[in-house]
Amino acid sequence: MPESIDATARLLAQQNYVADRQLATAVFLALKLARPLFLEGEPGTGKTEIAKVLAAGLGAELIRLQCYEGLDVNAAAYEWNYARQMLEIRLTEAAHEAREHVAAGLFTERFLIERPLLRALLPHSTPPVLLIDELDRTDEPFEAYLLEVLSDFQITIPEWKTVRAERPPIVVITSNRTREIHDAVKRRCIYHWVDYPSAAREFEIVRRKAPEAKEALSRQIVAFVQSLRTMDLYKLPGVSETIEWTRALLALDAVVLDPETVNNTLGVLLKYQDDIARVQGSEAARLIEQVRQAVATSD
Repeated sequence: MPESIDATARLLAQQNYVADRQLATAVFLALKLARPLFLEGEPGTGKTEIAKVLAAGLGAELIRLQCYEGLDVNAAAYEWNYARQMLEIRLTEAAHEAREHVAAGLFTERFLIERPLLRALLPHSTPPVLLIDELDRTDEPFEAYLLEVLSDFQITIPEWKTVRAERPPIVVITSNRTREIHDAVKRRCIYHWVDYPSAAREFEIVRRKAPEAKEALSRQIVAFVQSLRTMDLYKLPGVSETIEWTRALLALDAVVLDPETVNNTLGVLLKYQDDIARVQGSEAARLIEQVRQAVATSD
């Protein structure tokens, strides 16, 4: 485990994740205090990536729980293998064994199906990274179920026993804030809002994620995306879209931004037709000219 904020920033940087000081501090405290890390922010700002780079940097297993509406305990924590239990009942009845003996053996570990939350609490040589991704997609009852896991790193299985982690997993929770998460969940976590990066930080991200791009093109791309984020669009492009657009432009052998290429590739950056229609044409040309002047001035 990193012993300082600087060491945490270096750990992330070694995995090509460019973190600002506040984010590095939040990650360090979550690791040091063994507290879940709650990351909230717009889609595409690198929240999920934090869990991935922590797992890679620490040599830990990444256990991912992808949240969705209707997610329940059976899919998230554990469930009993009912088909195997029924088979066991039939076999023991055929052998004329006592019903009490059959019932006593049904709810044991060999009939238990481990889902992500339970797997994260079981013994590992290195504590795993448990990613609870997009918690805002679930329902409030599931949030309430999570409280035991987040507070005590344990799951109570009524038919069997309470499973408690010998060494707490590293928990990263993400939310795109499509709805508010209950305070009871947030109070158990180290909270950090992941915002869109500054131009300098986004340029460094692009240079790390798409190093084959020429510096001039990378600067123009970042300046163009930063300009888009000042517009009143339905969905602003995230860092992940910036990286993907850079790779798309490289695939088209682009050296600098030009109106035709930008108009033809806006679907990589923007995911709603109304946003694309607003930017295409004269607005795109205006932004490109603005970007060229800004980059030329900075050089």
